[in-house]
Amino acid sequence: MATIRFSDGPKMSLPLDSDLLRTFLAVADAGNLTKAADSVGRTQSAVSMQIKKLEDALGDTLFDRHSRGVVLTTQGQRLVDNARRIVALLDDTAAAMRQPALDGSVRIGVPEEYINSTLPRALGAFAAIHPGVEVTVQQGTSMSNRTALEAGEIDIAVVFEPGGRTKHEVLMVDPTVWVTSDQHGTHERQPLPIATYTYATGGWCDELAMQSLKRRGKRSRVAYVSRTSGGLIAAVVSGLAIAPLSRSAIPPGCRELTEEDGFGIVDMSNVVLRTRLESRSPTIDAMADAIRSAFSGT
Repeated sequence: MATIRFSDGPKMSLPLDSDLLRTFLAVADAGNLTKAADSVGRTQSAVSMQIKKLEDALGDTLFDRHSRGVVLTTQGQRLVDNARRIVALLDDTAAAMRQPALDGSVRIGVPEEYINSTLPRALGAFAAIHPGVEVTVQQGTSMSNRTALEAGEIDIAVVFEPGGRTKHEVLMVDPTVWVTSDQHGTHERQPLPIATYTYATGGWCDELAMQSLKRRGKRSRVAYVSRTSGGLIAAVVSGLAIAPLSRSAIPPGCRELTEEDGFGIVDMSNVVLRTRLESRSPTIDAMADAIRSAFSGT
């Protein structure tokens, strides 16, 4: 248990311990005291007492109670992000003290979809434990990352594969879906304006996306062509076109087009982790573990 001291001017100092913050996050995530109690291995009354202790320390209410559970107050919402950072930092520090620091280098290839989301969590956790390792990241398509891995230019590749059985390690299943702008209602236009990838040799996901439209008898026209998912996202957000995107990459202000809209899932894409057996090392294995943890949310 760690204690963090918050100061609010010269007259007030608030000691908070990590157990209170962990319980607070469990309740915030569960939205229910009973479920939170199960997740932290305490009784509901003990969880209630800890939340009360935290609220007393901060001098404010963190949750509004109602018949179906609890919701964060404005002050609770202010605390939740800081609490996550504090708990993550404490966990990373504890892990760093338990494990021997590694050195050397590791080269990673990652799709654009996870550069700003999952990858920072993996790199942050890894750097806290192994600050002496030189990390190089290559952002690229699954095809380019596979090619670089086979050529020995990178040590670890995170790539998309078609859904179903695979001989590689699956980090998560991230369905490819059609996405539209909430504001513009682009999917209601005829013919349907779509954004698509451009590949030198084509792409399996793009082919499946086009086939899904044909099966449903939807007339379409290509309104935007991009080499990156960022380009597709820009086309969707602007209302220029709809696009096939990973469900995890749907931007704010946009939504998945479901069966009710006359669309549905394009493919249950696998996100897989691949390494080169010839270049395995404790450093590369440690980075692979950090990537696994980031994708699993642990």
